Amino acid sequence: MTEAGLRVALFEDSVLLREGLVRLFEEAGYTPVGAWADAEDAVRRVREAQADVVVLDVRMPPEYRDEGIRAALAIRASEPDVAILVLSQYVEGVYARELLAAGEGRVGYLLKDRVTSLAEFTDAVRRVHQGGTVLDPLVVQGLLASAPDPMSALTPRERDVLTLMAEGRSNGSIAQRLFIGVGAVEKNISSIFVKLGLEESGTEHRRVLAVLAYLQRP
Repeated sequence: MTEAGLRVALFEDSVLLREGLVRLFEEAGYTPVGAWADAEDAVRRVREAQADVVVLDVRMPPEYRDEGIRAALAIRASEPDVAILVLSQYVEGVYARELLAAGEGRVGYLLKDRVTSLAEFTDAVRRVHQGGTVLDPLVVQGLLASAPDPMSALTPRERDVLTLMAEGRSNGSIAQRLFIGVGAVEKNISSIFVKLGLEESGTEHRRVLAVLAYLQRP
């Protein structure tokens, strides 16, 4: 299926935002296949709509807590080929971590402010559909800020590897610069991910988060 033919399902309780998002989808050439004000029976709705991408608000009726996240996780478990893009009014790192830990790519977590940009929002929809992971920069900052000093546990060699990662170097280039094998570089990177608490998700965002942790170190 081409990107222009994407079938998008929407769960958003705000009437104005829901209608606005439907118009955004149509302007982008996507096909809205359902727009609901609550997340009840979300799996069935998504399955019957044959959606390619699902966009959900985090807090929805009846309790306005985590209904959207729970629906996203249920959809993820039942329909793993469906991409998930979650929207939130606030940075809620716990929900972002839960969503990222639930699958391998095809997920996104954006603040609602991004919806004002047609280009940014439709690009996020496209990227999650293609198997990527889309994280709002403020969400990334929140994830990093919630952890203790990420650099303190790294060995000198791991720090060297992370420094070269921050320069944008590939594993092969890092190996050449440090006069070690590529396998040794990969082992150091795996250790860095573990020490920084970046869990396996099948996507490349862990490398980005590791570099961000390095750049934001004290």
